[in-house]
Amino acid sequence: MIDPPNPKASPSRSDAFDRLTFLGWSWGLVAIVVGLAASFLLFGYFVVYYRNADMDFMVIYSALAMNAGKPQHFLDHTAYLTILSVKSWFELLHRLGLLDAWSLPAMPPASDAAAFEAAMTHAVRAGRVLAFLIAVGSVLIFAALSRLILRDWRVALLATLAFALSGGIAVHSRILRSELIAACPVIFALMILVAIGRRAFLARPLGMAAAAALCVIGLENKVQAILMIGALPVLILPFGGKESPSAAFWRGHTSWVAVLIAALAAVGAGWAAWPLIATGLDRSLLDAAQFHPLLLNRFGVYQIALLALIVVCMIAYAAIWRVSVAETLASIFAVAAGAAIALLALKVAYNTANVIAVVNPVEKMLIFADAGTSEAAKGSSLAAIFLLLLDGLGSVLARYTFVLHSSPRPTVFLIWLIIPGIVYAWRRGERQAALQALMLLLGAVGIDVLNVRRGLKAEYFIFTDPLVILAGAILLDSIGDLRFHKRAFPILAILLGVHIAVGQAEPIKYAFKRTGPQSTCEWNRYYMPLLPLPWCPAPPS
Repeated sequence: MIDPPNPKASPSRSDAFDRLTFLGWSWGLVAIVVGLAASFLLFGYFVVYYRNADMDFMVIYSALAMNAGKPQHFLDHTAYLTILSVKSWFELLHRLGLLDAWSLPAMPPASDAAAFEAAMTHAVRAGRVLAFLIAVGSVLIFAALSRLILRDWRVALLATLAFALSGGIAVHSRILRSELIAACPVIFALMILVAIGRRAFLARPLGMAAAAALCVIGLENKVQAILMIGALPVLILPFGGKESPSAAFWRGHTSWVAVLIAALAAVGAGWAAWPLIATGLDRSLLDAAQFHPLLLNRFGVYQIALLALIVVCMIAYAAIWRVSVAETLASIFAVAAGAAIALLALKVAYNTANVIAVVNPVEKMLIFADAGTSEAAKGSSLAAIFLLLLDGLGSVLARYTFVLHSSPRPTVFLIWLIIPGIVYAWRRGERQAALQALMLLLGAVGIDVLNVRRGLKAEYFIFTDPLVILAGAILLDSIGDLRFHKRAFPILAILLGVHIAVGQAEPIKYAFKRTGPQSTCEWNRYYMPLLPLPWCPAPPS
């Protein structure tokens, strides 16, 4: 255990935070963005267009098809917002005269290999630029919300740096996948709830509505976000404080007028969204899509349980942190309204397959699960489910050691410091911060345990890396006097160096790969039926 620092020991003691954040807040963010741009140009933008064909080609094909008036084709994740954003991005670039290959009719035929390669290169690079812009935007939003949560701006900047250099951002800043737009909205929802829960103000229920909307937005892009959404109501419970009790307005009689308005908004939004929910629970559509109910041979069971969990946790939070009954009811109605309004985004480019996937996310996930997971989910054996979870936990813990199972995930080394940090914070009396960090870390472990059934690929790090980083930042913010310890700067500097080296390993590996594009021939006819590839054999006539 590190000995507590003695601030009086030396008047010229070194502040590790100052040494690491010498550029200041604004210039520090500029440096982070410049670093991301350099990495993107060196190991992303100019990489051969077919290197990340899974999912670059799948997303781009759907965008090209939609710009030709056809429906969304790739529906696995669902990647709904990713495809919609690429579609709009291509259309904008075409109108500006910057992209010719913006729709299927604009693509050269496979018989003209040189023209096809040039057009596909331009389309893929345009998509990669959009992925980079979304990643940079996510980093800057994370930075802004960190400033609201953390007392010391230097800790917020270090947390932003860790997020920008994380394995998740390293992957998603240069390829078109669905996880970034799925995970970040839910993470931002968590950060908003932490920020608004710590201090009372009149419009706090509106912040709850925004958080609920962000969760649904994340779910609309990848059904895997349901794991984070399910954990969020429990994770938020320890995040309150002396200023959390309701503002004076919410303790007066006029507050019930606001409750009535919130209730009417919830009813109106629910009425507008109900056709989507009814479609999502239509048994004939679900049977046709080969969805199998998770519980009791009925669809909608765990969704109702999740809604009940959210309400129970909101009531528990109100009891713990002395939020008034009126504000609690208004917040519950606001959450319902925000979620329903966000669900309406599915109408922008309506597709029944997207609707049933978003309403039944776990069933959608089980379609792509391994055989063992599918059998356990369909069966009634609790022992089989327990053994799967135990196996997943063992696999995750092996990855966290890095020695037993290496991975391109720099936050693993941050976990090594967080665990003793939680113990240290608890022993010195910072028990709320220790509990908050522990909850975030356990949330990350739990989600990773479930994601390991899909291999816990580098693309999935974006779901839990932010939780680990926030846990470390909260600890660092509460026991910040450790920055004066003589070993603080070298430890943080080494951690930063490891973050850069390990986080960039995957992009560098892909940039220097020399494999050809032939692997795409295994799936191109299914995922790209109207866009033959020059290197794949023509389908039999």
